[in-house]
Amino acid sequence: MIGTIANIFRIQDLRKKILFTVALLAIYRVGFHIPIPGFNQDAIRQAASSRDTDSPLGRAADYLEIFTGGRFSQSSLFGLGIMPYITASIILMLLGEVVPALKKLRQEGQTGYKKIQEYTRYLTVLVCIMQALMYLRLLVGVSMGEERFIYPGMETQAMLLGVICMTAGTIFLMWLGEQIDEYGIGNGISLIIMAGIVARTPWAIWEVVRQANFRVNAPAGSMGPGKIIFLALAFVFVVAGAILITQGQRRIPIQQAKQMRGRRMYGGSRHYLPLRVNHGGVMPIIFASSFMMFPPIITEQLANAFPRAIVLQRINGAMQYEAYTYNVLYIVLIILFAYFWVTVQFQPREMAKNLRDSGSFIPGLRPGHRTAEYLETVMARITYFGAAFLAGIAVIPNIVAFGMGVSPRITAYLGGTGLLIVVSVSLDLVQKIEANLLMRSYEGFSSSGRIKGAYA
Repeated sequence: MIGTIANIFRIQDLRKKILFTVALLAIYRVGFHIPIPGFNQDAIRQAASSRDTDSPLGRAADYLEIFTGGRFSQSSLFGLGIMPYITASIILMLLGEVVPALKKLRQEGQTGYKKIQEYTRYLTVLVCIMQALMYLRLLVGVSMGEERFIYPGMETQAMLLGVICMTAGTIFLMWLGEQIDEYGIGNGISLIIMAGIVARTPWAIWEVVRQANFRVNAPAGSMGPGKIIFLALAFVFVVAGAILITQGQRRIPIQQAKQMRGRRMYGGSRHYLPLRVNHGGVMPIIFASSFMMFPPIITEQLANAFPRAIVLQRINGAMQYEAYTYNVLYIVLIILFAYFWVTVQFQPREMAKNLRDSGSFIPGLRPGHRTAEYLETVMARITYFGAAFLAGIAVIPNIVAFGMGVSPRITAYLGGTGLLIVVSVSLDLVQKIEANLLMRSYEGFSSSGRIKGAYA
């Protein structure tokens, strides 16, 4: 391993890419300390530190901080993070399935991809403006004792500067991600999200250390050796499972037809078509979590507005994060969105057509419609196992938090979706570094050869 790391820095081109990526990620972290003019940062931080993290609003804010790469505890330049760009990309991707013009652009190859990227940037600006207005409107007029979040007499100026600065910050992050894609190594947007999660992980570890108490008469809110050992084992289990499900593949045998060219015969080789077990990645969890964020908030507001309504009180109890009904509904949504994402991304008819046009076929199946049906059936079966694993990963933080009395802010960073994102992005980064090493005849991270996916 030490020799492999040394080889990375011996290659000038690879060394420049890694240092360039690290430098841009450092710039991304610096942006969190640049405040927006007109806002009382001390009052915002004090309000964020004193909020109820177990309430639906508190859990929603923590969730958004994990996935956006932003921070709501202060009004900073990168407060919105990279989520507006991801939202715009998802919107255009879904519209590409129903809008003929966008669907045609997707089929034009690199030229159409560049055009869609241009539309994504324009849509990102609109999403940024909407989200910045929604976020800043929550701060306007909100008081904390005698202190306001916006300095008196600067409401209009602060709103205008806030929208401009937060929009510019997200656009700058989008540009950083594109620069990492072109001149660095790894997926720039994914690395930015991972950097935001990793930057908060030391805080979670420190919270575990601070709450550790090995005395016999330890208070109820402390963490004994049993809880700490369980968290460590759960951490190892989630990491191992995330690696297994991310690398897992179902390899479909493909036979290439033999062709006579002149007096020589070509083709006849046998290879595989890899189908990923977790084809949707973390997107099903992100979609399901986004939908499940609102029912607890809405039911809590209705229950507070009508305290005598017994039905609303029971619905509110069923929609809390520790409730059985909430977690079952959460699991069902993850599985449904996993199949939805596969339906959008995986195109068996187009894949079968490409196989037929290239002179390849699956042994025992006729090219065309029969091959497409087979690929669709196989993908539906393996997606079930991938979705079931994602559902288990997603509910682990809730089970540990409310079953063992551990803070949800700790379980969110030491297990669950955040850790799954870190593992997935890290594996992709390691594979790209290893590809650069093997291309220059250096040994990769694995002594047995290139890192490969597990297959069934």
